[in-house]
Amino acid sequence: MTIEYDFHEQVVLVTGAGGALGSATVEAFLDAGATVAAADVIAPDDDAHMLDTDSTRLSTHVVDFTDEGAVESVIETVLETHGRLDALIAVAGTWRGGDPVEATDIGTFELLFDVNVRTAFLATKHALPHLQESEGSIVTVASRSSLEGGDGDALYRASKAAVRLLTESIAAENEGVVRANAIMPSVIDTPANREAIPDADHESWVDPDEIADVIQFLASDAAAPTSGAAVPVYGES
Repeated sequence: MTIEYDFHEQVVLVTGAGGALGSATVEAFLDAGATVAAADVIAPDDDAHMLDTDSTRLSTHVVDFTDEGAVESVIETVLETHGRLDALIAVAGTWRGGDPVEATDIGTFELLFDVNVRTAFLATKHALPHLQESEGSIVTVASRSSLEGGDGDALYRASKAAVRLLTESIAAENEGVVRANAIMPSVIDTPANREAIPDADHESWVDPDEIADVIQFLASDAAAPTSGAAVPVYGES
């Protein structure tokens, strides 16, 4: 069953827009009629950038979302260009793991909390005043692994738990004004993940397009009663 959403006359900011999930999310909102500001630390002409930028309703922005000044500037640019902001989809993030806590370098801690938590915090901090005006919505990306401890990726799990709790707190602080929800994927079915884990059951992984559909739902009026939720999007994985 195909469900269609209508985001005409709405402006959506997507961070991490050049990656597999970010690009799928941008394309889903464009297909639904939204005007999309797609932001990523990677430039659109970089080989690693996966987004098709051929749309008159799409603007692309090269932004380091760990830099507060840059975040404030790009959101001001979006407002100056489009006049409003209706949704923030904070996809930017990364994974590192493989070592127990005592063998983990401080650089791994700094990277994970910068890219996963700091980016979500700064994006929401500077988007919120405008989302409060439009009574808009926020969707962040936590992780299934944020729900429990595990072996070898403690800092990743902790950083994604922080994203989930940040989102729940934003929902509580903005009750009745801005809805904020997190999604919790597990391993996403991307070419990079298939290459990294060749012997896994790839059929159990969830496609980025399917996750983008859930993100659209959470940003839409269909999810009006839903805020402060952590929504599983890990299928059978």
